[in-house]
Amino acid sequence: MTGKRLWQTLRLWSMMSSAKRVRYLRKNHVFGAIGENVTIMDRKVPLYAKLIRIHNNVRLASNVTFATHDITHFVLNKLPGREGPKALETIGCIELMDNVFVGTNTTIVNGVRIGPNAVVAAGSVVTKDVPENSVVGGVPARYICSFDEWLARRKNTYPAELAPKHQEVSDELVRYMWEEFENKRKPADS
Repeated sequence: MTGKRLWQTLRLWSMMSSAKRVRYLRKNHVFGAIGENVTIMDRKVPLYAKLIRIHNNVRLASNVTFATHDITHFVLNKLPGREGPKALETIGCIELMDNVFVGTNTTIVNGVRIGPNAVVAAGSVVTKDVPENSVVGGVPARYICSFDEWLARRKNTYPAELAPKHQEVSDELVRYMWEEFENKRKPADS
């Protein structure tokens, strides 16, 4: 890790607020571009961050990894009996269009564009472009449903007056959620 990238990562670790991290990244032109209304939970600066463009209204959960490169060239260049020109490092761009959510522990490899109005499920590995208006997930990430189908499935799972406040859940909401959780597991005939 270069000194500059290490310094940028340490600065991000010192910022508790995602909004402050995004302002810092934007002000210092760390990424290729960062639009408006963007949340980045991770605090590490990816290698070749200039190859990453993040458009408007994008949410990146914790531990989203941008793999703008791979280092297989080190292995290829050490193969016994290999002759000819040296293999070069593979690098590529990553672009997240408007209205994208990327779930926690997701890896996005180089050469990928995530289209507008898209959701990437937690724990996914995105190896191909994600079409607009779609929800994908898995390893490798595959189409699950349309964005509109996903929106239709979403419903309030608890009364609005019990909504979490300041990253805290009330005892009432905890009780309610556990009751709902257990009720879904009761046999139908009980």
